[in-house]
Amino acid sequence: FYRLAVLVLVTARFSFLAAAADWFKSLFVRKVIPRKDAHSHLLAKKEDNNLYKIQFHNVKPECLDAYNQLCEDVLPSIHTDPEYPCELVGTWNTWYGEQDQAVHLWRYRGGYPALTEVMNKLRQNKKFMEYRNERGKMLLSRRNQLLLEFSFWNEPVPRPGPNIYELRSYQLRVTLFYELQNWARAIEIRQQNQEAVGGFFSQIGSLYTVHHLWAYKDLQSREDTRNAAWQRDGWDEVVYYTVPLIQHMESRIMIPMKTSPLK
Repeated sequence: FYRLAVLVLVTARFSFLAAAADWFKSLFVRKVIPRKDAHSHLLAKKEDNNLYKIQFHNVKPECLDAYNQLCEDVLPSIHTDPEYPCELVGTWNTWYGEQDQAVHLWRYRGGYPALTEVMNKLRQNKKFMEYRNERGKMLLSRRNQLLLEFSFWNEPVPRPGPNIYELRSYQLRVTLFYELQNWARAIEIRQQNQEAVGGFFSQIGSLYTVHHLWAYKDLQSREDTRNAAWQRDGWDEVVYYTVPLIQHMESRIMIPMKTSPLK
């Protein structure tokens, strides 16, 4: 009887401790609010079905000129061919940032089906396959991402030059990725000078990544424009609430290639 009583007391004690632990844990666990839609649908534009692909090509230094010429010979033909439901938004060389690098931004009107159609057709395109094989000899590495466009950005459209472009890339904290309403306010403030080109977030590739693309006449106008933002009402508040979202950020200054629609 004594052993049975001890066993009952020990079992009751462990049950109490387990219940207390669960209660204590509940104080720090954020309640999940059920959703019936993907978060990306809340951030992306609803009026179109555009998908974007950004490519980063790290080129052997001695091959950069030949690589640029190869791209200028082949990529515009895909851009202008109505058989391909895609457009070359812009193509650049990195000036400041990662050196000997090319960046290409494509838009696929029609989303993933358009992307699949283009990829299948390109495999049958002899000129493109020759370009791809020759390009492979010139590259050190390459990577890409599939992107959606933020609802609060204007769609990128061709613009005259000469301009320099800044691609600002942000790796966000996962738990805060969708708390982006302050960036919407920031873009509204910064679009007054027409320097905002496009804003995107990743769907495939490195996730929870945001890219902002800006255009300036030169580095000094970039500096002046960014400094002027601090004189506008609300900009300091936007920065205050946005910085905690970011784990890592990177800035590239890019020069358009000759055939880039964004000059």
